[in-house]
Amino acid sequence: MTYNFNAGPAMLPKEVMEIAKNEFLDYQNSGISVMEMSHRGVHFDEVIKTAESDLRKLLNISDNYSVIFYSGGATLQFSAVPMNLLLENEKADYVLTGVWAKKSFEEAKKLGYKVRGILDQKENNYTVIPEIKKSDIEEGIKYLYITSNNTLYGSRYKNFPDHGIPLVADMTSELLSREININSFACIFAGAQKNIGPSGLSILIIKNSYLNKQTKPIPVLLDYSLMAKNKSLYNTPPTFSVYIAKLVFEWCLKKGGVGELEKLNEEKANLLYSFLDKSEFYFAPVEKNSRSSMNVVFLLKNNSLEKNFLEEAELAGLHGLAGHRDVGGFRASIYNAMPKEGIESLINFLEDFKKKNS
Repeated sequence: MTYNFNAGPAMLPKEVMEIAKNEFLDYQNSGISVMEMSHRGVHFDEVIKTAESDLRKLLNISDNYSVIFYSGGATLQFSAVPMNLLLENEKADYVLTGVWAKKSFEEAKKLGYKVRGILDQKENNYTVIPEIKKSDIEEGIKYLYITSNNTLYGSRYKNFPDHGIPLVADMTSELLSREININSFACIFAGAQKNIGPSGLSILIIKNSYLNKQTKPIPVLLDYSLMAKNKSLYNTPPTFSVYIAKLVFEWCLKKGGVGELEKLNEEKANLLYSFLDKSEFYFAPVEKNSRSSMNVVFLLKNNSLEKNFLEEAELAGLHGLAGHRDVGGFRASIYNAMPKEGIESLINFLEDFKKKNS
């Protein structure tokens, strides 16, 4: 059995891929593939509307929020967020808990917006998510920006800041993995390639009161108001990626929804962290209260064995365990599609590798 622990593009549910395989050449007796049908035709209209409706059910998104399916990755939103949400002389604070938060902050700053980086965790090697006090936040800011889960470093916000300040969150590596209160956020965006579908698609969820506020010109494909008005169809969206997302949303609903997925994700993560914490051969560097349930980062106490570890893991059918190039070590990404059996197989391998190399 092969298990894919890659951080993204990540594994998809087998059931979803089986449906996509069966419909690949002939979608719903149309005689053509989703990849070759018009994005304005009746079949794709049903696909994108069902995808939005099911996502709204999963996250309990009310009508006062718009859902937009975007071409491209979440990095595109690093530019779009300040362009849409900040008027001249308005300010925002960015909590710097990792490389993606920093890149978003630097992009907003490069574009000339009045943004401030706060609570930089570089000195902690981004292994801690700080408690955000109201005194840390500049008075009068338009929004507070966070990266809710840090894929590289294996850290996440256990609880989100609640100071009456609009939150903007990059939730690329954890959207649909745990229950959230959408109404706490002004804007959420996420790349699809973790828990939603293939790369090339990102999803934006934005409170309608933040639309139609900008007075300066915005590039058309970055204009939230324009994209919301056109129901994600101002231009040709990534149709096949939206179709796969639709299938994933249906799979999530069949699993019992986000609440049930969260229980399974916590069970999987606790199983792996418990093993690592008891080990004298491996260790997990992230502070316990900041640990991600999606990306488990761990190290060997004898790092000279790293190359052998990765080679043997691949031979054992455990793929994608190498840590990010900026961090090193190992990373097991255990998104919604990863079954508990995959964690058990990884733990068995970790135990066997330890025995052979102790």
